[in-house]
Amino acid sequence: MSEIHAAPPSLLAEVQQHFDQRIVPLWEAPGWNADMALPFEALDAEHQPLPVQRYRAMACARQLYLFSSRIDQPGASERAAALFRSLQRHFHDAEHGGWFYSIDAQGKPLDRRKDLYTHAFIIFACAHYWANVRDNLVESTLNAALSVVIERFGNDDGLYEASLGEDWSDLGSGPLQNPLMHLAEAFLATLAVRDDAEVEGALLALTEAMQAHFIDPEHGVMLEKPRGAVDNWFEPGHQFEWFFLLDTSPLLRGGALHASLDRAFGFAETTGVKDGAVLAMLSPQGEVRDATQRIWAQAEYLRALTLRPDGAEKVAKQLEVLRQRFLHDRGWYECRDAAGVVSRHDMPSTTPYHLATCLEGLQHLRPVA
Repeated sequence: MSEIHAAPPSLLAEVQQHFDQRIVPLWEAPGWNADMALPFEALDAEHQPLPVQRYRAMACARQLYLFSSRIDQPGASERAAALFRSLQRHFHDAEHGGWFYSIDAQGKPLDRRKDLYTHAFIIFACAHYWANVRDNLVESTLNAALSVVIERFGNDDGLYEASLGEDWSDLGSGPLQNPLMHLAEAFLATLAVRDDAEVEGALLALTEAMQAHFIDPEHGVMLEKPRGAVDNWFEPGHQFEWFFLLDTSPLLRGGALHASLDRAFGFAETTGVKDGAVLAMLSPQGEVRDATQRIWAQAEYLRALTLRPDGAEKVAKQLEVLRQRFLHDRGWYECRDAAGVVSRHDMPSTTPYHLATCLEGLQHLRPVA
């Protein structure tokens, strides 16, 4: 395994405190719609919910993960239980199985499609929640989500459709990188809490298929669409996210996909990180297409650096970048533009997931002897 670097204790403690005392409370009170038992999609800079147009199952699942990861904190167990109930009550499709993508402000199904990204997060959240509560209903939901993904979304080459119709009809979406990455994350979360031969086989087949269909042969980067697709690109944040998942998995570390992402790390870093800022989007050859700086990509780069041989000084630097550029007294900045100017002042309910997984990586990885 790569050398592991701990973050500077005082700075890490400061960022963790900010998360615990400034960010999580936003979703305990102003970001919580008690009538719907759902998180609002986003808060504005004054902590007011943005006008409700929809609620997404994926956002509910990410918040379920957030409060499951804090299950020993006051109120977290009750909030996690409420989120789990809401996931089933609002989003589950009793007729066709699976979960709707979104509901409207009144709680009626809005986008009724079946979305792989959403289902991956339901698996991920239920695996974490079940690890803490060992409730039979939670495990049965986890099993149902796994079954529907493998049986409905899967195809013969180890990949999965990104989107299907309400009745599981083919929409011609094809496979896309981001949902597949989060499916790999969900499979890993499941294997972390129980032995599961079917999930292990599906995960290995998925990573083999990603290597075959999504890795750019020149630089080894993970493309966003299958190799050969028109107008393809890569996102440095996803390179770092994939690297962390693969490098921290005894099952996947040392495989072909891990080797590709390990090789691509330097290229993604050289072309996709400028003055500490992770850029949003580059061509496969490394030309910048979108220089937007997003907090989630900063978080993924930071936790990936803990696993790099040259990561010690960079971890400290990037933790400071995260603190100075993206955290503020009332929460966080979601995006800065290419010039570093804040371009989004809202705070989405989905972002704390990235910060929580980043901090978990920083808190639990320590130098190896």
